[in-house]
Amino acid sequence: MNILVQNPAEIVGQAKAAGRKALNEAEGKALLSAFGIRTPKSCVVADAAAAAAAARDMRAPFVVKVVSSQILHKSDAGGVALNLPDAQAVAAAITAMAQKPIIKDCARDGWLVEEMAPKGQEVVLGGFRDPQFGPMLMVGLGGIFVELLKDVAFRICPIDRPTAHDMLQELKGYGLLQGARGQDPVDVDALVDAMIALGGPDGLLMQYADEISEADLNPVIVSSQGAVAVDAAFVLNTVSTQDVAPYTTGQSAADMFRPLFQPRTIAVLGASTRDVAIANTFIRRLKDFGFEGDIYPIHPKADEIEGLKAYPSLADTPQEVDYAYIAIGAGRIADALEAGAGRVRIAQVISSGFGEVEEGRELQDDLVRRARASGIRVLGPNCLGTYSPRGGLTFPVGAPKALGSIGVISQSGGLSTDIIKRGQWRGLRFSGLVTIGNSADVKPHDLLDYYFSDPETRAVGLYIEDIRDGKSFVEVLRNHPTPKPIVVLKGGRSDDGRLAAASHTGALAGDDKAWDALAQQFPLSMATTVDEFIDALLALQHFTLRPEKPTHAVTLFGNGGGSSVLGADIFSLHKLKVAPFKGKARAALDAMGLPPGTSVINPIDTPVKTLQEKEGWIAGEILGHVFEHAEPDAIAMHLNLAAFVGRGTVDPIGNLFEVVRQTREKWPGVAHFALAMRTDGSAELDQTRRDYRMRAFDIGVPIYDEIPAMAQALAHIGHLERQLARRLA
Repeated sequence: MNILVQNPAEIVGQAKAAGRKALNEAEGKALLSAFGIRTPKSCVVADAAAAAAAARDMRAPFVVKVVSSQILHKSDAGGVALNLPDAQAVAAAITAMAQKPIIKDCARDGWLVEEMAPKGQEVVLGGFRDPQFGPMLMVGLGGIFVELLKDVAFRICPIDRPTAHDMLQELKGYGLLQGARGQDPVDVDALVDAMIALGGPDGLLMQYADEISEADLNPVIVSSQGAVAVDAAFVLNTVSTQDVAPYTTGQSAADMFRPLFQPRTIAVLGASTRDVAIANTFIRRLKDFGFEGDIYPIHPKADEIEGLKAYPSLADTPQEVDYAYIAIGAGRIADALEAGAGRVRIAQVISSGFGEVEEGRELQDDLVRRARASGIRVLGPNCLGTYSPRGGLTFPVGAPKALGSIGVISQSGGLSTDIIKRGQWRGLRFSGLVTIGNSADVKPHDLLDYYFSDPETRAVGLYIEDIRDGKSFVEVLRNHPTPKPIVVLKGGRSDDGRLAAASHTGALAGDDKAWDALAQQFPLSMATTVDEFIDALLALQHFTLRPEKPTHAVTLFGNGGGSSVLGADIFSLHKLKVAPFKGKARAALDAMGLPPGTSVINPIDTPVKTLQEKEGWIAGEILGHVFEHAEPDAIAMHLNLAAFVGRGTVDPIGNLFEVVRQTREKWPGVAHFALAMRTDGSAELDQTRRDYRMRAFDIGVPIYDEIPAMAQALAHIGHLERQLARRLA
């Protein structure tokens, strides 16, 4: 039979009805043809004689392949013969292949005879249904590039044409498609057409997102004559993929979560009259933090808890409850919330024993169902609390009371305390931080929607292990009218289970490639440690992103020659350029006649003696020439505080903050300014740096402990600016 354009629903439906786990190659190519992806002229025959007859009506040379839904990798089974010159060779190849052990013992649907595609560059196109985000598209160069070098790019579907071009340009071997090293250039637009047909808004992967789990078009031969898929493998999804419908209330995210971030009334369930339970500690911290609203301890028998009048249930409070903090036994919580039906807006369940353990999953489902029926949104269970300076709400002790501009969503309560406290000492200030634990009801995308709409928040940090509703998360990223930069710290990125995937694409999609894809599609950057996460957010707190001028060119300025050399190397590793000054910038700096030992090439290396010139104001003159003539994207200054100890009475660092403030006022928007202050680890100098951090906060300058941390933070800024530029293009 010839491979004709068929109804794709029939192709997939018939295979699934037969209980098969994959399409055979003929069916796969018919599916591709139905979506406009070119395949070679071919037919499926029953035996060698029929193959020879079919070949006489086709153009040599030929390819013969076994057709069997039981054989996914035909080459490994010896089921592929290439470059056959005539009909006789076709028949002989089939006779020989039929005796191969794997082929001999499997159920065969026939033999595929097709014309060989013209020579060209081998490319692999693939699809993979990510369990969190849905269909993903992969592209890579074929042969050694994909097998050994794993030179591939992934994106979450659907993609558009600019995204397809971005994917191709991301490949290390992209130059081969352009004709590098004597290769003939290929028709890139034809390859992009195939990528859109596979992963575009109306593409195959989107149309059959629930039916197809993996797809391999390997290889696609791309030449100046177009793109032809010469092999096709599709693995069918045999697991139910019913998505949970997003919970909608008709309210905007801003209205939905205002009671969380600015509660007027707080109910506390779980405080004791005898012991200091976690709920008692929460009440005490609320008082210490300065919460100005009403606190209602809920207790079935007590008249008073922590000096506050107690109430038997949520139905008995004098006013409706904006926020309920719940730390009672898991089995009692749903009943307690039902008592507050119509009177409670947000409930945060601190208690564990729910979906994080097998025996608690039904209890968690019941909790969410009954809470929703009562009009209550639930945070958690199995979390730690919410921190909101604007609302006087906190769960960690001693958290900063000042309202900041960084919003955080965290699946880990304990790590959230680290983020708040470690961030506090680094100068980070928050618009809010919400722990979501199991995120049974309120999901990360719900809070992301709030932060995007919140005028107090300029950037978002996300610690996540399981996104729960990846499709809705992507929808917020893709469609929100006011997106903001996001830094993601992903827990559990290494997922060895995916290495057992049936297709090449499935195996290459391991280790959470979906998150890397998101970082290439949206203003989202991935961090690997808590320190890196905080450092990136610190830069976002102070910098106004410039998508029209993404950070790349850096001026490195400081004391310590070796530190400057190593610093330049570190910036290069992060793909940031510390290039020597030329022209007017170099001439102006040379004309200053700075003391011996000073270098103004870039890095600018200024010994302590130089920085003490003019009581430290010399730094302002240097920066003035750099801002005016070099116009870098960022200035990264580094100071070794220990080098200033015992070096005279002049403290140039004290004046430096005023120098920086004045310089940035004179040349607004020219360059980001970051500062690394290195110490010798002594308590005295560490405290000095801490004092300087507070001064730097007032003028909008992030301070880092070391040059590598500063370089990494600026690399995050550059990436986010480039992604914003793509979105605005």
